[in-house]
Amino acid sequence: QVQLVESGGGSVQTGGSLRLSCLVSRLTTSSNCWGWFRQAPGKEREGVATIYFGGSTRYPDSVKGRFTISKDDASNTLYLQMTSLKPEDTAMYYCAGGTYYCDLVKADFPYWGQGTQVTVSS
Repeated sequence: QVQLVESGGGSVQTGGSLRLSCLVSRLTTSSNCWGWFRQAPGKEREGVATIYFGGSTRYPDSVKGRFTISKDDASNTLYLQMTSLKPEDTAMYYCAGGTYYCDLVKADFPYWGQGTQVTVSS
């Protein structure tokens, strides 16, 4: 079955950077839409970045200019580069994919990873 495995989470101080990776198997990142979502305790899961198979990207205002989504189709890996991190970025981060719809809507995505924790301290 399709598997998505995230890595790269950790603890950083405010202003720090992290790079998340998501290795995809049984589906190719060269087709469909792929994305990163996050969920903080007590909050809804929200989209932070999507990338279409052709490379077009989408971000919410809360992370625009700080987060960059990219993918390497040769290795079937999705990335999320996060800079200028803030305490409010603390959450479990999930990669997702396998949809033709590239809005930041979690319901559109059928495949999900298990998540990787990002903690930003002040």
